[in-house]
Amino acid sequence: MPRKSKAWGVVRRPRGLRAAYNRHNGVRHMLAALDLATGKLYYRIRPCKRWREFLDLLKALRARWPGEKLYVVLDNFSPHKHAKVRAWAAVHQVELVFLPTFASWLNWIEAEFAALRYFALNGTGHRSHEEQSAAIAAYIRWRNARAEPKTNFAPGSPIRQWTEYPAKAA
Repeated sequence: MPRKSKAWGVVRRPRGLRAAYNRHNGVRHMLAALDLATGKLYYRIRPCKRWREFLDLLKALRARWPGEKLYVVLDNFSPHKHAKVRAWAAVHQVELVFLPTFASWLNWIEAEFAALRYFALNGTGHRSHEEQSAAIAAYIRWRNARAEPKTNFAPGSPIRQWTEYPAKAA
């Protein structure tokens, strides 16, 4: 989403708009996953965000963790519910967990998206999609290098009795 550049003082017009503000070159979509056991983000940037691109992300996650059952928490975006996505997930031990409608704020990754927007996108004027993708990649590399496991949520919850995460490798 285009965001005006930030500047001090009252200005009748912003000092600068992103080069892609008018979207003549289209937009790019980021599909991402957050591993709670390590705290790392995995992502893809694509020109479209359809069920095929989402399925490609699921296949990449499945290849990263073969043999384990994966739980993927999702909002109610229609490509997540496509019949081919559901069929593939059922065969490959991937459980799709859908959040209630209008409750995407319950998904931990939304906070990560807010941080990415703040640190990599706000107040910038990327001249191309490649430049913007490079800024996103640099932020995610920095963030993943400092990632911590997300295991300290709901400490008294009964759900914690059956949810154990492996210890972080040194």
